[in-house]
Amino acid sequence: MKILHTSDWHVGKVLKGQSRAEEHKQVLAGVIEIARRERPDLVVIAGDLYDTAAPTPEATRLVTRALTALRRTGADVVAIGGNHDNGPALDALRPWAEAAGITLRGGVREDPAEHVIDGTTADGERWRLAALPFLSQRYAVRAVEMYELTAAETTQTYADHLGRILARLTEGFDEPDRVHLVTAHLTVVGAATGGGERDAHTIMGYAVPASVFPGTAHYVALGHLHRAQRVQGPCPIRYSGAPLAVDFGEQENVPAVTLVEVTATTAARIREEPVTAATALRTVRGTLAQLAEITPPEGWLRVYVREQPRAGLREEVQQLLPRALEIRIDPELVPAPGTGTRVAQRSGRSPRQLFADYLDSRGHVDEGVRELFDELLEEVDH
Repeated sequence: MKILHTSDWHVGKVLKGQSRAEEHKQVLAGVIEIARRERPDLVVIAGDLYDTAAPTPEATRLVTRALTALRRTGADVVAIGGNHDNGPALDALRPWAEAAGITLRGGVREDPAEHVIDGTTADGERWRLAALPFLSQRYAVRAVEMYELTAAETTQTYADHLGRILARLTEGFDEPDRVHLVTAHLTVVGAATGGGERDAHTIMGYAVPASVFPGTAHYVALGHLHRAQRVQGPCPIRYSGAPLAVDFGEQENVPAVTLVEVTATTAARIREEPVTAATALRTVRGTLAQLAEITPPEGWLRVYVREQPRAGLREEVQQLLPRALEIRIDPELVPAPGTGTRVAQRSGRSPRQLFADYLDSRGHVDEGVRELFDELLEEVDH
């Protein structure tokens, strides 16, 4: 069978005030075109279909149309909820999805059998997929109790809970004439972040060892980390990465989907297929004079300005580089904490004095900013 594995679409993403809606249309059109060309038997979307738990109607239309188009290629389609998704809201779409032949699993259900999906390809290859949406630490405890595995002790870690849940969902993975698959939205120890993930859900408290996946799995399709990569483990484990760089921290990533060919008796053959439709994210550095001389690269820009902070600097950079979405003082010019002028104790000092101390500590010498602060403070006081 052939599998197309994608994840972390983040539809609805706004980058520094810039909508990515048109880019997402092109990116998902590219994913659909790959599916039409490759004719996979199964498409797996491993979470974070949306960038926010309250997607706009436009974002919802784009996702549902993309899922429908993927289904129309003839593939079975399975999508799970990620940490950015609203699991109950995705589950509310299940009647529509089931009518369209699409399998949605937004959150963990009381019956573990709902997370075990069986299918057969047109060529007769049988497959089983254990589909685990993102689980918060609190809900992981509840899921363990719900499945009546063992008492969920407070001393047990998130990895302990996820390991026992996955063991429950993959109990039938010893059947020899079937392809066994897992999809989940989580962080595996040792994997590299892509640069734009939500930090609270990638810290070590949320990381699980690769050993939570069974050695009998033919392929594990993961979402959550935005860099396409293989993870060392007891079976083939892979993040497909995001098909669109969602932040400047991901500008070096290569957006792609993963294609997998596997049978019940042969190892998975894995390859990446690039998705190139999104606007590139680039970083440029220099003084105002240097920035005025460069030929701006194609794409959305992050600019590190090698100038001391002052009023109006952002506007001057924006005039030079209209596609600059993020403008910062070059970090090399910003004093490290404790290396600038010592900030005096707050007690007994006026707002003007405190603000002046802050500017001194940051190397900010523009008197116009101090005068503007005085004017605003005067307005507030009166």
